[in-house]
Amino acid sequence: MAFYITTPLYYVNDIPHIGHAYCTVMCDILNRYHKLFGEETLMLTGTDEHGQKCEQAASAKGITPQAHCDSMAPNFKKVWDEFNISYDIFFRTTDNFHKESVQKALQDLFDKGEIYEATYEGWYSVSEEIFYTEKEIVDGKSPTGKPVSKISEKNYFFKMSKYQERLIKHINDNPGFIKPESRKNEVLGFLKKDLTDLCISRPKERMGWGIEIPFDKDYVTYVWFDALLNYATGIGYNQKEKSEAFKKWWPVANHVVGKDILTTHAVYWTTMLMALEVPLPKSIFAHGWLLNKSNEKMSKSEGDVINPMDFKDIVDIDPLRYYFARDIHFGNDSPISKDIIFNRLNNELSNNLGNLLSRTTNLITKFYDGKLVKKINTSDETVKKLMALCKDLPELVKKDINDFKPSYAIEHIINVLNECNRYLEETAPWKLAKTDTDAAAEVLYVALEILRICSGLLYPVMPSKVIALYETLGLKEVTWDKLCQFDVLTDGQSISKATPLFPRLQ
Repeated sequence: MAFYITTPLYYVNDIPHIGHAYCTVMCDILNRYHKLFGEETLMLTGTDEHGQKCEQAASAKGITPQAHCDSMAPNFKKVWDEFNISYDIFFRTTDNFHKESVQKALQDLFDKGEIYEATYEGWYSVSEEIFYTEKEIVDGKSPTGKPVSKISEKNYFFKMSKYQERLIKHINDNPGFIKPESRKNEVLGFLKKDLTDLCISRPKERMGWGIEIPFDKDYVTYVWFDALLNYATGIGYNQKEKSEAFKKWWPVANHVVGKDILTTHAVYWTTMLMALEVPLPKSIFAHGWLLNKSNEKMSKSEGDVINPMDFKDIVDIDPLRYYFARDIHFGNDSPISKDIIFNRLNNELSNNLGNLLSRTTNLITKFYDGKLVKKINTSDETVKKLMALCKDLPELVKKDINDFKPSYAIEHIINVLNECNRYLEETAPWKLAKTDTDAAAEVLYVALEILRICSGLLYPVMPSKVIALYETLGLKEVTWDKLCQFDVLTDGQSISKATPLFPRLQ
């Protein structure tokens, strides 16, 4: 089994914001889960470095567009490193191999008659780098409320409309192609209207920062045509020396994008691939927005976009990763604030997981000289129930991760931890150990096994914290086969007194 996941390429007209971090963290979590399952995985992220927005940002600084891009791309790498994101490919659209691959794709389409020249007259949004027809303009703005300007110029067009019915059929024949279901319905609704052809060029006299069109030196290609090809060129498309890599990874490609760029991915990108005679990716998943205190999308123009590093010193990186995966149902919009984050982390990490770790390891240190006693009372009905829950848990988690539902996967884990804490309250090993150390040892072994399994299943979400927790239990690594077993901890195993991994947030 293999798993290939991509984030969008992020514009380098500004530094990373919380929405960029959210999407990239979620892709990393999904990628790490598939790696935990024993699959071979690949994750691609990177920066989109052509187009009018980058050109304008460079002009405002008084530097060349390339110098601007070279100065901005490291900002994304730095933040991804801070968030412990383990990507395999950091892609930049200014890389020479990508330019050559894009030009080859353009030439192939032109030679096949899929691209033609015509005069375009309509509305253009600089911030979105998208043309709109008169029918699509709402109150003098783009459908998403961005400013537009009227443009009339000669350009080159891709015969996107030719593939409308074929795309509709593919979506209907492949229920998991666009996720979640609500977004699939949005795309099908969009495709009920007549699909227009796509303008895929910009005259250099108006916008010169882009990949030159091979069949007309006076034009550069449309930034979306350029950027979308990254998912394929990044793994070897149009590169003879990497053709085997492309054959391996492309059939298992999963794109994760914000819902605001779903149309470009589900319609522009897919029809481009059809024209290029390349199979479509396995899936396209559209996540929701992180909302401000007014339950609206954060906006640079409104000044409420959050720098992801603003949270770093407040909640630490791993707990913030946990919040992203646990509190937000992947695909939905969700408000984000300090209070919301604090409540979730205090209730589930401090009071639940952290409390279980502290109670059990302290008791082992206090009553058993830090050595685990391996005893399981399999005749106890509560113990049998807990063991059954742990037996089922890994597959429940795996199913939800395969369905792109990490919040539901984590909920299964938290439910088992809740049951374990309830078991401790009922048996009170801190009292029992004073009168019956054998009986208390049985309770603690069961609790620590549950802690090992549940925390191990959270490893892709909180890799650093879980490794620290495992070290407390005398364990070195998290492996899927061990998570599917109940009696892994050994008799006499050294258990350390835990340091607080999840201090309460005030």
